[in-house]
Amino acid sequence: MATVTPDEHLNAGTLVDRQLEAGRAEKVAYVAADARLTYAALADQVNRAGHLLRDLGVRREQRVLLVLDDTTAFPVLFLGAMKMGAVPVPVSAMDQVQNFQHFVADTYTELVVCDLPLLERLQVALAGAGVRYLVRGGDGAGVTELDGGLAAQPAELDPVITHRDDMAFWLYSSGSTGKPKGVVHLHHDIPYTCEHYAGQVLGLRDDDVTFSTTKLFHAYGLGNGLSFPLWFGATAVLMTGPTKPPAILETLRRHRPSVFFSVPALFGALARDPDADGALDSVRVCASAAEPLPAATVQRWRERFGIEIVDGIGSTEMLHIYCSNRPGALEPGTSGRPVPGYELRLVDEAGAVLDGPAVGGLEVRGDSCAALYWHQHEKSKRSMRGDWFVTGDRYERRADGVYAYVGRLDDMLKVGGLWVSPVDMEQVLIEHPRVRGVGVVGVRLDDASRIAAFVECDGIPGDEMLAAELREWCKQRMRRYEYPHVVRFVEELPRTLTGKVQRFALRDALLDAVVSRPG
Repeated sequence: MATVTPDEHLNAGTLVDRQLEAGRAEKVAYVAADARLTYAALADQVNRAGHLLRDLGVRREQRVLLVLDDTTAFPVLFLGAMKMGAVPVPVSAMDQVQNFQHFVADTYTELVVCDLPLLERLQVALAGAGVRYLVRGGDGAGVTELDGGLAAQPAELDPVITHRDDMAFWLYSSGSTGKPKGVVHLHHDIPYTCEHYAGQVLGLRDDDVTFSTTKLFHAYGLGNGLSFPLWFGATAVLMTGPTKPPAILETLRRHRPSVFFSVPALFGALARDPDADGALDSVRVCASAAEPLPAATVQRWRERFGIEIVDGIGSTEMLHIYCSNRPGALEPGTSGRPVPGYELRLVDEAGAVLDGPAVGGLEVRGDSCAALYWHQHEKSKRSMRGDWFVTGDRYERRADGVYAYVGRLDDMLKVGGLWVSPVDMEQVLIEHPRVRGVGVVGVRLDDASRIAAFVECDGIPGDEMLAAELREWCKQRMRRYEYPHVVRFVEELPRTLTGKVQRFALRDALLDAVVSRPG
């Protein structure tokens, strides 16, 4: 049997051990609703979790499904699983029943870890699947209670010797169609994102306190609230429950973070919230991802709070942000420049690489890229071409090397033979004082391609007068043909758990109830 040499040996479950070696045993690692853990206490719990999983029959490289809210149980189980050689697979507690069934079948998992309020729903969804449950806050037939199980285990655990290229954890990425895709990440991926984005772009330090509105199951939230703070010896604040403005503001005031991670929809909501004054006084830098951040939101945020939002683009496949603005050097309305350690290129429809200022399909390479999509060989071949990952995004590279999002390759609209960017139109519409949120998609109307804007608006409900005003707003700020032929006012846009507008849901929505049709 081949052995793993010291240079190849890397176990991502030892993040906490690094901080003990650095003398931070008594430093607070996590502040959460369920506990406040120092690095020493966190290391103790991680080790006990590794033993507990082993006692429950979990084997090396076996997947463990984590369906947990953001409490200390998440990092304890996530790191404990990797440290003992297993593969944690975190998923959203808010996911659909059929997706839970898919996760279990796709991962071959035999153990599901969850919070007590989720247990009954999961047991109904997974009836007959033959899984066992490790539950935070409850016990019963076929169930092991987490806290009691941990307490009965030894507090010391030697990490399994894993190769840097062994699979370490999976994340699931949901697209607009089909079932979620299992994205397989390796042990060396976490340190890469820590050293390059968190260290060289954000300048994260051991005296920082981080807070992320995006949950830990998501690639963006996993970096923000787990790998980044633990790598640098910082403190992470975790918040349970829905990420709504009142709870976010209360968490900001109580725990006074210095680094605040969120998404454009929430940055926009907080900038408009009359109760937000003073809540961000402790924050030195804000970071945004998940979808493009409108320049208008950047401006409102800076005027309201006097703080920058550093916007960037990342993906589940690349694990975190690979192109970003820099603190002190913002280019509002853009994704900035490549993060150190990553290379970007643009290609045309034939796959030829474009030089200089150009618009094309964005591809990225860097050593945090996932190894493959599990059980999707053909999709892996199409998306992971050698060391380049095909993002599916269309970008503009300006003469100064800054990258600006144009749209998804399958979202670009062609009206009257001319290309229209839905993102550009959304950025313009969001600047209107009545518009709180917007999603732009293409529709077929009277056998012709047309543009539809779904609009959340402030104040009184939208009407035909506002719809006409929004069309004229676009015509004055864009090319004359770039305006929404159809305007539909909605109370709430369909969004992902990270706040991204679900264009496919808008495309599927019936248009017979539109408030305004073209005149």
